Amino acid sequence: MGIYEELVWRGLVKDVSDPTLKEKLNKGGMTFYIGTDPTGDSLHIGHFSSFLICKRLKEAGHHPIVLVGGGTGLIGDPRPNSERPMISYETVNHNFNCLKKQLEDLFGCEVVNNYDWLSKINFIDFLRDYGKFFNVNYMLQKDIIARRLDSGEGITYTEFSYMIMQATDFLYLHQTKNVDLQVAGQDQWGNITAGIELIRKKTGEEVYGFTMPLLTKSDGSKFGKTNGKAIWLDREKTSPYEMYQFFINSEDSKVIDYLKFLTFLSKEEIEELEKKNQEQPELREAHKALAREVITFLHGADAYDEAVRISEALFSGNVSNLSAKEIEEGFDGVPTYSNVSGNLVDVLIECRLANSKREAREFINNNATMVNGNKVNDLNFAVSKDIAIESKYVVIRRGKKLYALIKY
Repeated sequence: MGIYEELVWRGLVKDVSDPTLKEKLNKGGMTFYIGTDPTGDSLHIGHFSSFLICKRLKEAGHHPIVLVGGGTGLIGDPRPNSERPMISYETVNHNFNCLKKQLEDLFGCEVVNNYDWLSKINFIDFLRDYGKFFNVNYMLQKDIIARRLDSGEGITYTEFSYMIMQATDFLYLHQTKNVDLQVAGQDQWGNITAGIELIRKKTGEEVYGFTMPLLTKSDGSKFGKTNGKAIWLDREKTSPYEMYQFFINSEDSKVIDYLKFLTFLSKEEIEELEKKNQEQPELREAHKALAREVITFLHGADAYDEAVRISEALFSGNVSNLSAKEIEEGFDGVPTYSNVSGNLVDVLIECRLANSKREAREFINNNATMVNGNKVNDLNFAVSKDIAIESKYVVIRRGKKLYALIKY
């Protein structure tokens, strides 16, 4: 199975500019680019599904270049419903530097900034050397543009120009770095074909493009958020434990698709996991493999082991062996109280794990209360900094799921 056939099997090919691209991809030797605008200071898991194409094609003998759009990021590509808010030069530059390091660390790719060439084009040259090659009727037919016009929202000239800017990127990289292929998500198809046309008109040379489907949930919404929060690749924004929980709780109906998109497991390995997922879904073998592969790729095996350890400790209630840092990760979002001390009956009430002293005593007498992973049935048990893990945290659990965290 060639790389093209593998990409098709994984569901990673949506649109292809020319049928001959199949042979070229299987042969190797192409220089390609994929880009993103620096709208944030970290990539998220949705980006990850796309940027893995760098490693896949690199292993098949192609040369990847990643473009982080310090120039186009100042403009903003058109959204289906409204114009993006402008972001400052300082923010774009900061985000570029963060993404550049992240991309180099993860994928070992050459990273370029289109501000380096777009900022050198004056307005007259932009119109004469690039704008004259774009027919407005052609631009109006592009999906995003047409949708904005049909919605009645309209579109500003700034957004309308984005297509020309991205096409200019393709031309510049073709002329300076021999780039002959652009890869992107399916929503960028119009911009890719605009670049192909610009290169053909200005140079007479043939270049190529293909898009990948966007990774979605079963309801069609974008993949990569939990409780409204994005799953970031930066572990300071999304801990390995949070990422582990995200993947472990993935939809059963979509987990095999996610394995194809997000991992380098072989066809045979994924098919075996698909069989297990169908026969014994309660074991969640496919989900565990997904979490293991992604977290290990992003943060290393130790981070994955840490995520599993936190998860198992929280499930069992035995948190005594967790470090303070692991407790912070595992209990993110759990009600947290500062410097609460006293006997356990009063502490349960203060931490809202009981409504009255009578109720608190019942919980304690019925062995339904744990402190730092240990069951406590002593009504006079003292909670204080003296028993805190690393002198920082006391974890109280009532029943199977209710937790409170005390921080000193």
